[in-house]
Amino acid sequence: QLQLVESGGGLVQPGGSLRLSCAASGSPLNVYAIGWFRQAPGKEREGVSCLGTGLRNIKYADSVKGRFTISRDNAKNTVYLQINSLKPEDTAVYYCAADRLPPFSVCVFDKDRYDYWGQGTQVTVSS
Repeated sequence: QLQLVESGGGLVQPGGSLRLSCAASGSPLNVYAIGWFRQAPGKEREGVSCLGTGLRNIKYADSVKGRFTISRDNAKNTVYLQINSLKPEDTAVYYCAADRLPPFSVCVFDKDRYDYWGQGTQVTVSS
């Protein structure tokens, strides 16, 4: 059974950076598409970035393009989300999620497709 644990959140000033980690246990991550989602108070959970099982399949939401970077370290069985130039509107609980897919599959932002979720890590952007 795959388990996901996020870490790396915190309180940061506008313009700052954080690196979120999604560490997996129970199964190798490279057979899953991985999505990063976020949920702000009173809002729907939204996808911000995802990584498919193909080498180059990466997606970003328009609101984070150019500021967020997703990456995978298979040796550490961990997926990262580097978030730069943080804005107050980035404040949310950030979740990683996994969707078991065949090789070379694309990822999607449909949260209902993901079967495994971490507990979330809080990111707060405030001066």
